[in-house]
Amino acid sequence: MAKKTEQITGNMLIAQSGGPTMVINQSLIGAVLEAKKHKNIKGIYGSLHGIQGILKEEFIDLRKESVSNLEAVAQTPSSALGSVRKKPKPEDCVKLFAVMKKYNIRFFFYIGGNDSAETTHIVNEEAKKAKYELRCFHIPKTIDNDLRENDHTPGFASGAKFVAMAFMGDNLDNRALQGVKINVVMGRHAGFLTAAAALARVYPDDGPHLIYLPERVFSMDKFARDVKRVFKKHGRCVVAVSEGISDKDGTPIAALLTAEVEVDSHGNVQLSGSGALGDRLSDYIKNKTQISRVRADTFGYLQRSFPGIASKVDAKEARETGALAVKLAATKDTDGSIAIKRKAGKKYAVTYKRVPLKNVAKETRHMPDSFISKAGNDVTRAFINYAKPLVGELPKIGRFKGVRVKKK
Repeated sequence: MAKKTEQITGNMLIAQSGGPTMVINQSLIGAVLEAKKHKNIKGIYGSLHGIQGILKEEFIDLRKESVSNLEAVAQTPSSALGSVRKKPKPEDCVKLFAVMKKYNIRFFFYIGGNDSAETTHIVNEEAKKAKYELRCFHIPKTIDNDLRENDHTPGFASGAKFVAMAFMGDNLDNRALQGVKINVVMGRHAGFLTAAAALARVYPDDGPHLIYLPERVFSMDKFARDVKRVFKKHGRCVVAVSEGISDKDGTPIAALLTAEVEVDSHGNVQLSGSGALGDRLSDYIKNKTQISRVRADTFGYLQRSFPGIASKVDAKEARETGALAVKLAATKDTDGSIAIKRKAGKKYAVTYKRVPLKNVAKETRHMPDSFISKAGNDVTRAFINYAKPLVGELPKIGRFKGVRVKKK
């Protein structure tokens, strides 16, 4: 009979990293409330601004927060502990462990996307090398929905709901004052969030009429032809474009528009925070089609932390992933990442699974081919069926039946 592993006892440290979301605090609070159930987890500390806060010993005592305040934070968008984009080097880990030993940290949880998973994996591997007993768990989060091993990730559904509602409004505006409207949506390598614009369609002629994703090569000439065709048919055109669209060489179009490319510590080219891509596409359409009214907007950071519209499914699953990570670390003496798996069947349901950190670290997944139209400028019904139960109910849109009064 195998000898039972003795449960580790000590304090817990939790932090948030990468881009904020509307439900990232649900994961945080789910983890904190679960930790209170386990006698082998003593202190519960939150690090301000991720691993940067650990290096600076900038912690808050989450055990001293009232349940009512914790629940208020859970309902609040954006990272309550602050965030960071920092990839730890071996020398950083030496400092991290020195701080963790000082505070007797034996449980470490990091909420974030694939880069945060990479950070957790690095810390976990370095802890093993240093023979420092530490339970490391990555709690999933990303509106890009590009974490491997997951059907979808906490944060995506709420971001997708924002995108769908924004396009609903833009479509109505475009129908009233006809022209071409281009909206640039987040998504460096994966087009899930941009694809969510398709959920805005209620009537057959509703936009977005064209959707461009990073999974397909983007051609400026084809783009102009597509817009011209749609405009001829409807007298208007609404376009959804991912910030990560790239040319035939794989170079992001946005990166071609600036002389100085900003890169973070994980090697990611920064594509958000600028309207350059939208302006370039808008100017190109004006010059190539002679359509006079062409406008562009970049949704940018608005997609991440908009209050009051979080998906109910998203909020529930975000909390459950946080709670499960703590439960497994406290009772199973293991490490890893929590993955969301969708159950087979017509009725939407999920299950959660612990997966190795290396499986979700760094690398990203993409939209499957079955979700993208053959022409590469729209999504399929398979994507709509995939996304609808995640986003939930959207606002009702009405329209006059169009019975014309005869001229006298």
